[in-house]
Amino acid sequence: MAQQSSSNRAPVGYDDTPLIHGSEWRVHDGTRPQPRIITPGTDSLQDTPGQPPSDAILLFDGSDLSHWIGRDGAAEWRVEDGYMEVTRTGNIETKAHFGDCQLHLEWAAPVDVKGDSQGRGNSGVFLMGKYEIQVLDGYDNPTYADGITSAIYGQYPPLVNACRKPGEWQTFDIFFTAPRFGGEKLISPAYITVVHNGVLVHNHRAVMGPTGHRRAPAYDEPHPARGPLVLQDHGDPVRYRNIWMRTL
Repeated sequence: MAQQSSSNRAPVGYDDTPLIHGSEWRVHDGTRPQPRIITPGTDSLQDTPGQPPSDAILLFDGSDLSHWIGRDGAAEWRVEDGYMEVTRTGNIETKAHFGDCQLHLEWAAPVDVKGDSQGRGNSGVFLMGKYEIQVLDGYDNPTYADGITSAIYGQYPPLVNACRKPGEWQTFDIFFTAPRFGGEKLISPAYITVVHNGVLVHNHRAVMGPTGHRRAPAYDEPHPARGPLVLQDHGDPVRYRNIWMRTL
């Protein structure tokens, strides 16, 4: 029967329904804990980054690189007008390490188009420092499919190419489940979902292993349960802003 609320509101849930398999809760159980309430973020505009949700870890707010380290210590990418820009000083990575997470970031390829294929607006987002989502100016820029913008690099092309024009701000929303190891054995692979500019381009893809270049991916050895978020310096002045993470 439905469980009565303490006020005149309608009953909340039931106490005479079957148990959900593998759970202590009944179907529509009125005593099951409610989801935690947060304040949602706002959408980004070309001129203004969106606001992160209230429980996010803000990794870059446009003011400094205090959450990041570089190849030789301090991160040396340029910070200006609310964004950071690659400066050919090497990759940067977060001081904090993460496992399962939701990641949001915004990026822009250079407005001045130089080069082609992989030599045009190239960077990358590495989850745990190992699993790359490709950043590339993929607008009217043919390249190999598993290296186009938002590809799980070297493994899966995106379902569609959702690139905006060079110089325009683009969004990645990435949902990541870290791999699980038992001793030296892989128990379950990493899983990645990616939304590029509001378009689903990967739906819970099982990742075949850490990212490599010109080699087949594989889980050759176990690694820690958490790792840094790494942004790649591939030599092109790609910009980033509004980077936040939610641990899951």
